[in-house]
Amino acid sequence: MAPGNTGAARLASRLRDLRVKEWPDAGLTQEKLAKALGTQERVAPATLASWESRTSPKTPTPVRLNAYARFFATRKSIEGGAHLVPLTDLDDAERARFEELRTELLGLHAALVEAEAVEDKRRALLYFEDGGPIVIICPEAPEDSRGPLADENHINYVRLHRYADIDALIEMFGHIRALNPEMHVHHRLPDDVQQNELQNHLVLLGGIGWNSTTRRILAALKRQLPVEQVDDPSFKGGDVFRVTKAENRDEATHLPVMEEFNGVMELVDDVGFIARVANPFNSSRTLTICNGVHSRGVVGAVLTLTDETVRPANERYLAERFPEGDFAMLVKVPVVARRVLAPDLENPDAIVFEWSPLDMQVTEGR
Repeated sequence: MAPGNTGAARLASRLRDLRVKEWPDAGLTQEKLAKALGTQERVAPATLASWESRTSPKTPTPVRLNAYARFFATRKSIEGGAHLVPLTDLDDAERARFEELRTELLGLHAALVEAEAVEDKRRALLYFEDGGPIVIICPEAPEDSRGPLADENHINYVRLHRYADIDALIEMFGHIRALNPEMHVHHRLPDDVQQNELQNHLVLLGGIGWNSTTRRILAALKRQLPVEQVDDPSFKGGDVFRVTKAENRDEATHLPVMEEFNGVMELVDDVGFIARVANPFNSSRTLTICNGVHSRGVVGAVLTLTDETVRPANERYLAERFPEGDFAMLVKVPVVARRVLAPDLENPDAIVFEWSPLDMQVTEGR
């Protein structure tokens, strides 16, 4: 039994004991109990069997557990055939037994829900158990791309107007803060990063074009990561991703997909880069990279880890595919009506390339 199933197994064992051992002379089968518990809403015997399963227990709702407590509060429940006795028909002792059982079963359920929430949190790539802090490094927008509020002399100066990839930053910062409410989370422009901050948990957003710090960190990882961002003379829209040549793979360059609509070239699929490795300046901390050829690719890389629609399934995929944590992947970032959709890692077409340093397996697509 996996650790995450311990709470479910404990609840399943208690429900099974109630049916078998509470009144051992009653011969209470799963079919009989299911019929009794299904007085208000039908319960199939197979469903009840899943609640008692030793190997793959399912968890009944609090409403069902309340019915369990009501049933086993009194032997009247099996007189004349298994059925639920109205609470108003219970005497004081039976009512006390009902409250005792309900408190016990709902307590087991609450502990299970809490344990599952902790397990889900630990599986999340952006949850950090060691206390942090976490530093998000975001590119600085070129001066000719900034609005007037980026000028420190402006009476309404707003520091965030100096940032590029603000959509990605807001999404990433909010998600990390929600998962790690007790930790310090900072966002920095490359020139504002302090020396000691580079040895914390780092999250790099955006590419090398506007982020000199990212260029420096990726240079430190060049021998480790099989993906690099390079200038391609054939592509004028930005730096592209190149998978480096190795014994088991050829060099390959991955470009965004552009299509013409009404005489205007539009981005259809960007390429996003996601990686998690040890911080090269402090191996006890982590480095997370979310990058793209264009800004939409950066947002898509972030949404892979944060978007509520696909995040649970994506986290399961990453946990199963890379159990030791370190990985790198290129993903296809769909852009529909100029809006970024979060990549679904369970979709075979979503993954362009993936790599793990442990098994040294490389996948070009899937």
